[in-house]
Amino acid sequence: METNLHRFCIAPMMDWSDRHCRYFWRLLSRHARLYTEMITSAALVHGNHQRLLDHHPAEHPLAVQLGGSEAAELAAAAKICERAGYDEINLNVGCPSERVQSGAFGACLMHEPETVANGVKAMREAVDIPVTIKCRLGVDDNDSYQALCDFVGINRDAGCKVFIVHARKAWLKGLSPKQNREVPPLNYPRVFQLKKDFPELQIVLNGGLQSLQACQSALDKLDGVMLGREAYHNPFLLAGVDGELFDEKQLQLNRVQVATMFVDYIERELKRGTRLNHMTRHVLGLFNGEPNARKWRRYLSENAYKPGAGIEVYLNALQLQQGNHARQAKLSCS
Repeated sequence: METNLHRFCIAPMMDWSDRHCRYFWRLLSRHARLYTEMITSAALVHGNHQRLLDHHPAEHPLAVQLGGSEAAELAAAAKICERAGYDEINLNVGCPSERVQSGAFGACLMHEPETVANGVKAMREAVDIPVTIKCRLGVDDNDSYQALCDFVGINRDAGCKVFIVHARKAWLKGLSPKQNREVPPLNYPRVFQLKKDFPELQIVLNGGLQSLQACQSALDKLDGVMLGREAYHNPFLLAGVDGELFDEKQLQLNRVQVATMFVDYIERELKRGTRLNHMTRHVLGLFNGEPNARKWRRYLSENAYKPGAGIEVYLNALQLQQGNHARQAKLSCS
């Protein structure tokens, strides 16, 4: 396994990291490893897996995140994902929402390392692509470092070689999913220690990272980093990933150029029947911090959702930004 497969990842995020968002992210970085929203193993086995797993070839490297706890069902779902062309199966052992808990998967499974290991073993036997785990430091009062090591150890023995660790524990009762991303304190030293104690594994840090500088600092001690909401709300940050974290010489794109590159995709998807706002909602943060960013967000938010909204809505918003970019360039040269 190459050591840099998980050097920089963008987190699976429910309602956000859909196929349109992932295609947009790929315009900004060639090397970022992308993840789907969580898909339950039951939905894949018993539902319309073609629709759930639809993706564009440009999205690779691309992992699918599964939610589930029943080993045979996870194995069947993993086979479906492999046939669909995905590069990795990631098991959700980190989401603390009550809806996920009611399905007996997510962070509550950190109480059941053997159940997780049975699922990992079944998937590893069913597919040839990597099976990885995204987890927390612990849950509720079961948050000792020894409990974390026990969890990692039994799943390493089951065949998992990559652990993406959200550097907070989760409270299964009393905190919302949003609060669980903010209230429990971050504990990066515990993740660093995990790498020291399991040097043969790839350990990827998730949680609280908001800049490429912070990512680079973490990469001095770990194999990879994973950004979530910062990548979504400030996507242009991703334009620096390939150059700063992968030492790749690349053409420096500006925000208008990235927005323009998305036009062809939007036109193709509109012809497929996709509604405009299902795509444009993911680019609202592209001009954050720039003049007229609010106009960009407002114009798209107020017009892209309307019935029959077409490419002209996006082009009008883009034209506003192109004019602003030209004025800024003129001022900087004067």
